[in-house]
Amino acid sequence: MNFTEDINRCLQVLQEGGVILYPTDTVWGLGCDATNPEAVQKIYKIKQREESKSMIVLLAEERDVIKYVAQADLRVFDYLEETTKPTTVIYQGAVGMAHNLIAADGSIAIRIVQDDFCRHLVKRLRKPLVSTSANISGKPAPAFFGEIAPEIIAAADYVVQYRQQDVHKAQPSAVIRWNNNGTITEIRK
Repeated sequence: MNFTEDINRCLQVLQEGGVILYPTDTVWGLGCDATNPEAVQKIYKIKQREESKSMIVLLAEERDVIKYVAQADLRVFDYLEETTKPTTVIYQGAVGMAHNLIAADGSIAIRIVQDDFCRHLVKRLRKPLVSTSANISGKPAPAFFGEIAPEIIAAADYVVQYRQQDVHKAQPSAVIRWNNNGTITEIRK
């Protein structure tokens, strides 16, 4: 199966409210339409994770952040241009996302994805895409496809074929909280 066929299968599953297992610019992830609360709930169930623990959302472009964050501070984009590691930003004032994806304080964790596969997928979906590591909550995140537990693979409605043979050990993204005054708080390096 090629890249385009994988994208098309993912889109079909995502539009039907399903969950995909896919490669990202960091570790392999479980994903769904971030605007669909039922799909988000499926991921919490697969990961055996409490809803109080939020998940990351992928977007394709800077301008997409403005659609899903009330009064986004545009200085964050200058900061992101200087980073070399994929970086997830926690923004205040999430809007337009599934209610069970937004943290109790109204924040949302968003990464503008650089990976070609993910960018194509998010652009074609035209919605934010949940991206949470493909593991049971509390267990180590798999560094490559071969480390993903069989029960996670079996629980996904579609498993992407692209990059399954890649054994490069991936790392989770850095995570920062963007404060309203333009300062950052590092959550994960």
